[in-house]
This record gives sequence, structure tokens and C-alpha cells, in this order.
Amino acid sequence: MAEEKKKDGTALLAKKKKVKPRKSRDADCCSVNFLKCVLHIFNVVFLFAGAGVLGVGVWNVTYRHHYVSLLPTITYPAIGYLLVIAGSFGLPFAALGCCGLKTENRTSLLCYTYFLLITFILEAGAGGLAYYYEEAIEEELRAGLNSTFTTNYALDTAVTDAVDSMQTEFKCCGAIRYEDWRKSRWHEHDPRLLVPDSCCKTRTQRCGTRDHPSNIYYTGCIHHFTNHIRDQLIILAAVGVGMSVIPIFGFLFSCVLYVKIKHVID
Repeated sequence: MAEEKKKDGTALLAKKKKVKPRKSRDADCCSVNFLKCVLHIFNVVFLFAGAGVLGVGVWNVTYRHHYVSLLPTITYPAIGYLLVIAGSFGLPFAALGCCGLKTENRTSLLCYTYFLLITFILEAGAGGLAYYYEEAIEEELRAGLNSTFTTNYALDTAVTDAVDSMQTEFKCCGAIRYEDWRKSRWHEHDPRLLVPDSCCKTRTQRCGTRDHPSNIYYTGCIHHFTNHIRDQLIILAAVGVGMSVIPIFGFLFSCVLYVKIKHVID
């Protein structure tokens, strides 16, 4: 009898040894709790970074939007809109991340991971596009700005306002030189006006009838305008590429956490 009990005890002990121990949440340095803590901190950084990207995008779209009509392509405004979209993802994605971290819901974490990847693509795409366009903008403006001045001024309200604003802000006249206006449709309509009033150093009604250097600016606008747009594109490129690094860290940590939780549950 005692011998049978001994055999049963030995068999039970062998079965217990065969049972695999459940994986601990804190089995190593990259535990579930540690990764959750890191991602909570990341969410705060991501939220503020998104607000910064959104601010730069909105500033670009609104503050410099009146010059868009002078550009030959929609690339410049498109960069601003990409940053606005990427920045606006900050709050909802951070909220989704916090929800997924609190509940340890794998579906929420997976969606959060994909959204971080989308944010990276948008920001890196906007930065890369700005960097590329910064190299091409001068040639495009040289090819099309003079035609915009001479053909559309006074016929297109957006172009007229943009040209007047540019000539006043940069203290210039014409695309290449002030004589460009003599070839324009605007000048053909009223030959007594040699240049628009926005070319005048002291702007008054019909001051453009006199093209003396004491009265108007002689320097063309293309150089000033090109440098201005290039400066804006450099800022957009730096913001886009620089901020795109942040979601990559969140993407990597959330991937690791997803796998960890999957292993713990399974």
C-alpha cells in the first residue's frame, strides 16, 4: 500500500515538472510594465510634437497663402497641408495609445502602431518634398513668374493682391526688372501708368506714372521672392524630417509591447 502511494506521488511530481511555467510580465528588462511606462512618456512627447507640427503647417498655409497664386505648381501649399494633417493626428492617436496601454487591448495597440507609421510617412514625405522643391523652385520661378506678372496682373484678383503685397514687402518692382511692366496687359490698358503703385517708395494714388529711381524701386522681385520661398521650404523640411524621427521610436516600442502582451496571454 505504501509502495503504491509512493508511485502515485512520483507520477504526480513528474507531471508537475512537465507543466511549463507561465511567462512573467516582468521576466526581463523590457517587461510589459516597463514598455507601458515608456509609451506613456512617448505619448506626451508625441502630443506636443504633433501640436508643433500642426502649428507650423497652419502658419505656412495661412500666413504665406497669399503668395500661392504666384507659384507655378501646388507643391508648396501641399507641403503645408501634409504637415497640418500629420500634426492633427497627435491628439486622437495619443488618446488611442493611452486607451490601448490601459486595457492592454492588442487591437488598439495594433491600430496605434499603424497610425504611428502613417504619421511618420506623412512627416517624412512633407520634409523630403520640401527639400526637393527647395532645389527646383528657382528654375520654376524664372520660367513662370514674369509671365504671371505681365499676363494676369489686374485680371486675376488673387494674383494682383499677391504681386502688390510682394512688391511692397520686398521693396522691388517687376519680376526681373521694373521695365517688365511695359510689356504687360495692365500697361496696355492704361499706358500712362508705367508701373503699379505698389512699386513706389512712397505709395500714393497713381504714383506709378513716374518711373524715376527716386520714386520707384528698380530691383526685380524674383531674387527676393525665390530666397523667401526657399527659406520657408528649409524650415518645412527641417520640421518634417526632424519630427518624423519621433513616431519611429513609438512604432518600435509599441511593436515590442504588442509581441510581449501576445506571448503573455498565449
